[in-house]
Amino acid sequence: MKQNQAVIRIKNLRLRTYIGINEDEVQNKQDVIINAQIHYCADKARNSDDMDDALNYRTITKKIIKLVEMNRFSLLEKLTSDVLAITSEHHWVDYATVEVDKPHALRFADSVSLQLSYQRD
Repeated sequence: MKQNQAVIRIKNLRLRTYIGINEDEVQNKQDVIINAQIHYCADKARNSDDMDDALNYRTITKKIIKLVEMNRFSLLEKLTSDVLAITSEHHWVDYATVEVDKPHALRFADSVSLQLSYQRD
């Protein structure tokens, strides 16, 4: 991690969406749990205390909620990729990672999750 990097962590964002390919998954919303980390240089915000100089995690979270709740996904990979696109869309973001859990997806497991990351070149 670069020096002076800020890390925004969105923890355990619990949402419901259509996710999966089985008949019951296609017809019924399921719970998903989203965790994200967003790394960016926050020097301007630390020095100014002005919201315009910071990434607005509320705005990012609202976009994620809208995406998840208003769409259908067959694959965890697509859902995770779309959420990652939101977390990494701002040009200040140097690195982002998103993990999406699908609770009770397997009979003897708490959940199945998929994690993807983005790094600016």
